Amino acid sequence: MSGGENRTALVTGASRGIGLGIATRLAQSGYSLTITARDAARLDTVADGLRAAGAPEVVSIAGDMADESDIARVTTAHADRLGPMAALILNAGVGTAGAIEDFPLRRFDKTIAVNLRGPFQLLQESLPLLRAGAAANPGRGAKVIALASITGVYAEQGLAVYGATKAALISMAATLNAEESGRGVCATTIAPAFVDTDMSAWTHEQVPPGAMLEVNDVVEVVDALLKLSSRAVIPNIVMARAGTDGYRA
Repeated sequence: MSGGENRTALVTGASRGIGLGIATRLAQSGYSLTITARDAARLDTVADGLRAAGAPEVVSIAGDMADESDIARVTTAHADRLGPMAALILNAGVGTAGAIEDFPLRRFDKTIAVNLRGPFQLLQESLPLLRAGAAANPGRGAKVIALASITGVYAEQGLAVYGATKAALISMAATLNAEESGRGVCATTIAPAFVDTDMSAWTHEQVPPGAMLEVNDVVEVVDALLKLSSRAVIPNIVMARAGTDGYRA
C-alpha cells in the first residue's frame, strides 16, 4: 500500500475463478479483504493464501448469495472487522443454458436470486461503508465492480435467463452512478465473453478453453479501474473474444 492507506474490499465468489484472481491481486496490492463463497473449507484455504500474498487481514464468511441472512452476515462482518470499504466486487453468479420455451421456473428463480437480488442486497447494505470509504479517500473514491456478461449486452441463444440477470446488473450499476458517483462511489460492470473458468466448462465442445478470455484479462481490467480517480466513471466494459465478431459469448 502507499500513503498509509487502509484499503479494504469485499469479494463475492472468491474461492475460485475470476473472484479468486481478483482477490489475489487485491491481496498483493495490500488490501484487507472480506471474502465469501459457499464452500467453507475451500474458503479458509483461500484465506490463508491471500494472507500469504500480502493481505493484512482476511475475513472469510461462507454463505449463499441467495440467502438474505447469509448476505447480512457478510456485510456485518466486514463492518465490524474492517470498517469503511474501498471496493465491492460483485462476482458470485450462477448460470445454466436453456431455451425460453422450457426453462424451469425454479431454476429461473435461483438465477435471479443469486445474480440480481443478492448483489442488490449486498450493494444496499454496503453503501454506508462505501460512502465512508470514499470520504476517507476523496481523490480515489470507492469502487463497485460487478461481473456481468456479454450476454447482458448482446442476446445469445439459450442464455435468455442468465443474460437477463446480467442486463439488469448493468442497469443497476448505471443507476448507482446516477445516484452516488457525486459522493465518490461509482460502479463499473465488466461484460466479458466466455472466460476460461469452471463455469464455462459446459461449452468446451463449441468454444475450447484456448479460445476463451483468460482470468487474468479480467483481473487486469479490475486492477486498472481501482486506480482511477473519483472523477472518472466507466459504466460498462465489454470484453470480446479474439476471432469472433464481438457480439457473441
